[in-house]
Amino acid sequence: MIGKALEQAREVIRWCRQLSALSEDRNTITRTCLSRPMREVHTALAGWMARLGMAVRVDAIGNLRGVYSPHASSPPAAAAPRLYIGSHLDTVPNGGAFDGVLGTVLAVALVERLEGKRFPFAIEVVGFSDEEGVRFGAPFLGSRAMAGTFDPALLDRLDDSGRSLRDAIKHFGLDPGRIPDAQVTGHALGYVEFHIEQGPVLENLNLPLAVVDVISGQSRADVTFDGVAGHAGTTPMSMRKDALACAASWIADVEREGNAVSGLVATAGRITVEPGASNVVPGRATVSLDVRHPEDRMRKESVERLVKSAEDIAARRGLRATWEPRLDQSSVAMDAPMAAMLDRALERSGVPTHRMFSGAGHDAMILAGKMPAGMVFLRCEGGISHNPAENVRDEDVAAALEAGAQFLSSLEPAHRD
Repeated sequence: MIGKALEQAREVIRWCRQLSALSEDRNTITRTCLSRPMREVHTALAGWMARLGMAVRVDAIGNLRGVYSPHASSPPAAAAPRLYIGSHLDTVPNGGAFDGVLGTVLAVALVERLEGKRFPFAIEVVGFSDEEGVRFGAPFLGSRAMAGTFDPALLDRLDDSGRSLRDAIKHFGLDPGRIPDAQVTGHALGYVEFHIEQGPVLENLNLPLAVVDVISGQSRADVTFDGVAGHAGTTPMSMRKDALACAASWIADVEREGNAVSGLVATAGRITVEPGASNVVPGRATVSLDVRHPEDRMRKESVERLVKSAEDIAARRGLRATWEPRLDQSSVAMDAPMAAMLDRALERSGVPTHRMFSGAGHDAMILAGKMPAGMVFLRCEGGISHNPAENVRDEDVAAALEAGAQFLSSLEPAHRD
C-alpha cells in the first residue's frame, strides 16, 4: 500500500507540474481567471474527471465542477447529500506549481483512488476560478458564487486591459446572468480543502500535515505621510519635513509590533514616494499595511496602536498622517467536528496530528459561511510559496491522499441508506 500511495502521489505531482506549463507567460507560471490557460486546465482536468465517471461542468463564474454520484448508472441527484472537495486553479504572477492546484488535483486523485467504489453521498470536486484576485482585484470570486455571497457590482470591475468581469465571463462562453445558479443548494455535508502551508512551520516541526483550526483575520490599510518637498542640497536637515524619513520611522514600529504580539504578523509591503527624485526631499510617502492574527481582538488592538503610532510620529516631525482602511476581514474558525474528523483521519493514516492556524486566506473561509468547512495543510519545502521554487515531498502528498481516503471512509457509516 505504501508503494502504491507513493506512486499515486508522484502522479499527482506530475499533474501539477504539467498544468503549471499552462500559463499566460512563456517563462513564468501565471494563470488568472477566465484566461486561455485556465480553459486549457479545465480541458485537461475535465477529461480526467470524465474518465472516472464524474459529471463535469463549468459554472457561470468559471469554476470547474465534477460530481461523483452515489450510483454509477444515474446522474447526480440534486437532493443527495454532497461533500465538496477542492481548491483554486488560478495563480499569482510568477507563482508556483502547487498553490491551489495541488488541492484540486489531489481531490480528483481521491476519487480515482476509490476505483469505482461509491458512497451513499455524492462527492463534488471543485477547481475554483479565482481565489487570488489578481485579474480583477477582488479575491474569492469562485467561492463567493458558490456560497451565494457574490456581489453583482463586481461584474463591472476592469482588468488591466480594460475588459470588465462581465465581458470576460461572456468571452469565456459563459452567462454572467447565471451566476446565482452556481450557489450550493441541497444537503451539503461540508467542504474540505487540502493546501500547501505556504510557510515554514511544518518543515520546522518536521511534520507532513496539519489540520487548520482557524483562518486569521486581516486588516489592510494605506498610510500616507504628508510633509513638504524641498531641494536636497539647500534644505537644512533641522528644517525638513521629510515624508519618507517619517514613514521609515513608522515602518520600524510596524516590525516592533509584529515581534511584540504573539501570533501577529504585520507587514509594510509597498511604499510610494513623491516626487520620487534623488535630489528632492520627499514630500509624500504612502505605505501599505497588512496585519493578521487568528484572534480579532488582538489584531484590532494592534491596528489601533499602529494608527496612534503613525499620528504621533507625524506630529513630532510636523507632518500629517492619513489612514485609509482597505480591508477588515474577521477570522474564520473551521468547523470543530470536521476538524476532529480530520484529526482522526491523520491518526489512522499514521501521521502525527497537529493543529495550526492559517495566516493566508483560502476559499475554505468563504465556504465556511455556507457549510461545515475544514482544511489540511501539507508541508512545503523551505516554506516557499507564490514563487517558482514552490515544492512538495512525495511522501507528504501520499500521506494527504491516505488521510483523505480515511476521512471519506469515516463519513460512510453516518450516511448509509
